[in-house]
Amino acid sequence: MTEKIKLEAFEDFLGRRARNANKSDFGHVLVIGGDFGYSGAVQMAGFAALRVGAGLVSIATQPEHARVLNINHPELMCHGVTKSADLKPLMAKATVIIVGPGLGKSAWAEELLFSAVKTEKNLVVDADGLNILAEKPQERINWILTPHPGEAGRLLKMPTEAIQKNRLDAVMNLQKKFGGVSVLKGAGTLVAGPNGEIAICEAGNPGMASGGTGDILSGVIGGFVAQGLDLLSAAKLGVLVHAMAGDMAAKTNGERGMVATDLYPFLRQLVNRK
Repeated sequence: MTEKIKLEAFEDFLGRRARNANKSDFGHVLVIGGDFGYSGAVQMAGFAALRVGAGLVSIATQPEHARVLNINHPELMCHGVTKSADLKPLMAKATVIIVGPGLGKSAWAEELLFSAVKTEKNLVVDADGLNILAEKPQERINWILTPHPGEAGRLLKMPTEAIQKNRLDAVMNLQKKFGGVSVLKGAGTLVAGPNGEIAICEAGNPGMASGGTGDILSGVIGGFVAQGLDLLSAAKLGVLVHAMAGDMAAKTNGERGMVATDLYPFLRQLVNRK
C-alpha cells in the first residue's frame, strides 16, 4: 500500500527559523559533476539547494567550469577538481554530497563518484552517477538514488517499458538491490524506503518533462538532507515540493515551454509557507 505525500506532514520543518540562526545551522551541500558541456547541471542542482534553505553550497567540477560557474550565482562556491585527492577537503566539510548532475561517464567521473561512495557522508545520486552504478553496482545504507525510468531500467537490467508497466515493483526492487532510499521519477513519482515504505506524489505535470528538472530535484532533496531531515523524509518532501513548484510554474505561464529554472521562485515560496 502506498501513502500519498502531503506537505502538512512537514509543517514543523517548514516553520519559522530561530532568530539567532546562522548558515552553519542549515548544512553544507557539495555537488559533484559538470563534465565538459554539462556545467549547467551542477549549477542548477546547487542553486536549487540554496533556494530550499541550505546554508552553504559548494560545487566540485572541471577546473575550466569552476572559473566561471558562479558568475550568475555568486552564492555558489566553485572548485576545480581533476582527481579524487582534490575532493577530500571538500567532502570533509560537506553535510551531504550530491553526485551525478552532468557528471558524464569518463574515468574522471568514475573516480569522483566512487570517492564519494567510499565516504560515510549522506549521498544523493542522480543522472550519470546512476548510469555508472548500473555498470558497477554498489549497495549503501545512507544514500538516495533518483532515477528516471530509463536510468531505472539500466540499474535493474530491464527495458524502460517494463519499468513503466509496473512502477511499484520497480521502485521496490531498486531499493532492495541498492539499499538506502529510491526515488522513481515520472508521472506519480514513487519513493521507497528501507523498511518497505512506499510513497507516491500526485503533484506535477507534463511541462516538467524538460532537461534539467531532475538536477533541480537532486538539489532540492540534498538541501533538505543538509538541513537535518532523514533521508526518507528528505526524499518525500523534495519530490513533493519540486512537483508543486512545477505546478505553480505551469499555472503562471503554462506547461509548454517550461524550463527547469522556472521552478526557483516557487521553491522559495513553498519552503516559506508559514
